[in-house]
Amino acid sequence: MKQILLIEDEKEISDLLDTFLTESGYAVLTAADGAEGLRLFEEHRPELVLLDIMLPVMNGYMVCERIREVSDVPVIMLTALSDEQDQMKGYDLKIDDYVTKPFSIPILLRKIEAVLRRNGTETKTAEYKGLVMDRDTYTVTIAGREVFLTNREFDILFLFVSNPHKVFTKEALIREIWKYDYEADDQIIYTHMKNIRKKLGTDLIRTIRGVGYKLD
Repeated sequence: MKQILLIEDEKEISDLLDTFLTESGYAVLTAADGAEGLRLFEEHRPELVLLDIMLPVMNGYMVCERIREVSDVPVIMLTALSDEQDQMKGYDLKIDDYVTKPFSIPILLRKIEAVLRRNGTETKTAEYKGLVMDRDTYTVTIAGREVFLTNREFDILFLFVSNPHKVFTKEALIREIWKYDYEADDQIIYTHMKNIRKKLGTDLIRTIRGVGYKLD
C-alpha cells in the first residue's frame, strides 16, 4: 500500500482528504505544521507528499527545500496562493504539481495517480496466497494457472490483492475503479465480483454484508 504524507493545518481539509485517500487505498500520515510534517517524512519516507504552503512553525516552501536536500519524492503543493510568482517559487523547488484551493478531490486523486506513475512508484505487481498479478502485462496466475480477466475485472482484483486487509465499500470501489466517470450501481459491482470468483474458481473476495467487500 502506497503511503502519502499530508501536511495541512486546516483540520476540515485534512480530515476530508484523509478519509478520501484512505478509502482510495492509500496509507495516510497527517501533520498540522511544517516541523511535524518534516519529522514524519524523515521517519516514514512516504511515496508522495501533499504539502500546504501557509503552515505554522515552518512554511511549505521551507519544508519542501529540506525534503529536496535528501529526496526526490513526489511533492504536490496545496495552497490558496494562486499568484504566478508563488507557483513559480514552488516549481523552482522542484515540486511535481501545484493545486490551488478550493479544489476537486476526484481531480486531486487523478493528479496523485499521474504523479506516482511519472515517478515510477505505482505498484506493478501484487501477490496473495498463490495468486500473482502483473499490471504491465495484465496477466493473472493462480497456483501457476493463467486466468483471463477483463481490464475492469483485473483492476478490481488488483485493488484487493494490493490491500489484503482492507474492506472496500461500494462507494470506495466507485472512487478507485470507476473514478466517478460512471454511475456504477450495486448490480454492476455484484456482476463483476461474480465473474471474478467464477474465473478464479474460488471465493477469494468475500462479501461483508451491509458493508462491502474484503479479500478472504
